Amino acid sequence: MRRALRGGLLPLLPLLLLAALPASLLAVPSAAAGRAHDPAAGRPHGPVPVVGRDLGELRRALERGEVTSVQLVDAYLRRIDAYEDAYADQPGINAVISVDRRAARAGAARLDAERAAGRVRGPLHGIPLVLKDNYDTADTPTTSGSLALRELRPRRDATQVRRLREAGAIVLAKTNMHEFAMSVTTLSSLGGQTRNPYDQTRHPGGSSGGTGAAVAAAFAPAGMGTDTCGSIRIPASHNNLVGLRPTLGLSSRAGIAPLAGTQDTAGPMTVSVRDAALLLDATAGHDPRDPVTEAARGKVPRSYLDGLSRDALRGKRVGVFTDYFGAEDEAAPTNAVVREAVADMARSGATPVELGAQPDIMEAAAGANRVRDEFERDLNAYLAESADGHPRSLARLEPPRDEITLADIATSGQVTPSVLETLRAWVNSPPLPNPAYEEKLRQRDVLRTLLTELMREHRLDALVYPSVSRPPTPVGTTQPYANCRLSGYSGFPALSVPAGFTGDGLPVGVELLGRPFDEPGLLAMGYAYEQATRHRTPPTSTPPLAD
Repeated sequence: MRRALRGGLLPLLPLLLLAALPASLLAVPSAAAGRAHDPAAGRPHGPVPVVGRDLGELRRALERGEVTSVQLVDAYLRRIDAYEDAYADQPGINAVISVDRRAARAGAARLDAERAAGRVRGPLHGIPLVLKDNYDTADTPTTSGSLALRELRPRRDATQVRRLREAGAIVLAKTNMHEFAMSVTTLSSLGGQTRNPYDQTRHPGGSSGGTGAAVAAAFAPAGMGTDTCGSIRIPASHNNLVGLRPTLGLSSRAGIAPLAGTQDTAGPMTVSVRDAALLLDATAGHDPRDPVTEAARGKVPRSYLDGLSRDALRGKRVGVFTDYFGAEDEAAPTNAVVREAVADMARSGATPVELGAQPDIMEAAAGANRVRDEFERDLNAYLAESADGHPRSLARLEPPRDEITLADIATSGQVTPSVLETLRAWVNSPPLPNPAYEEKLRQRDVLRTLLTELMREHRLDALVYPSVSRPPTPVGTTQPYANCRLSGYSGFPALSVPAGFTGDGLPVGVELLGRPFDEPGLLAMGYAYEQATRHRTPPTSTPPLAD
């Protein structure tokens, strides 16, 4: 089914593509459209280098005429062809649900023509991106990873997608996700199991694991995910990427399939902090389609790039949230890496503050999850607009017969078994409000108050802790993710930055949590740490392609 959604456009390249093999065995055919070119000579002179390159490097290459947007699109498509499905002794990354090559190339050609005519929309002009497949796109299906929704074609783009296109970005592909964003291992009935490029026997995190794995494997230089409780930060950590969960209310969720409206956020996953700031510049701000973004009025700076400085940690106080350093043996490798990250922050001028146990905060966080209460209400509202009753064969399964609802999806059975069990249990959820739900909202407010008081009492600029308590786990096992709660349940912003690797080469992320709308401060501190340590290294299982 996934290949049918891709339009049969992902032929396998010859095998033997691993970095360990001789260069002579790495040769694969490439079209001229996938090569860099010499403007003076007017002919290509080698493959377009994309592995490890960030948005700034690609922008400069476009400005200098070293590459065109069409050539960039084809370079990334070649990598999807090479590494998406099984190759050599690897099972393949399996990160992509759909890609429209013709539309991506046509869009790139239009943007190349604009550039040639002297019109450049901004730093994202002509650069391909990937989107988690819960972002509405008017030109391709939006499936939430589910066979049940494989024919859902929204009438318009999500607000963030529209803003990215207006800024000149190209939507290259839609990526796999844990179905309906229901867990963190990125398994779906439509997309199957996505795998981690750093070790393809392990999970990529989730639920935005397809975006994380795709960006890590250089299927695109950056992408967009969603985060209800860790779904950006967990795959960012597991894929050695930067992941930003914005303040609730900073960025629009309109046209994005929900999990819980009082917790959902949408944000970037990138290879650098600077790139995260660039994507936030393009997407943050008030949107009439999403009333929660009223809170963003007056809170968005001219550019999130302005505060980035190598000295941004100097004089800052970071609270080491020790409750999130796991006590179990499996957490020891992650703890060691993040403890060294805290030491690196100190060497860059920060003052670490050991906070000790925070039982009141942990209790409030444990009681503030609203997903079970809000999912049916919010998903049905999204489907009423984005699905608009189509496909009708799905809408007819349960009343009302002209609308698609959670009940229709559960009755269809076209959902991966573990998620289907949850969906069936959540049909006919208790009406809102109700006393149990109101207590969860109260716990959310308690959590916000306690975090604010903790940061004020210790004069903290951020809290710091592991993004995930353990390294990526083997496919088919579980993945702990409780560290997502402080940010996910409070609505405070959090940034995950690569912190290094365990002894067996698995990525670890360090998370910085800040006050509401302090994205400039978090990005600045993350940038200073990133520049001082430079832990971002591409995975060896998806090496550069030879000409």
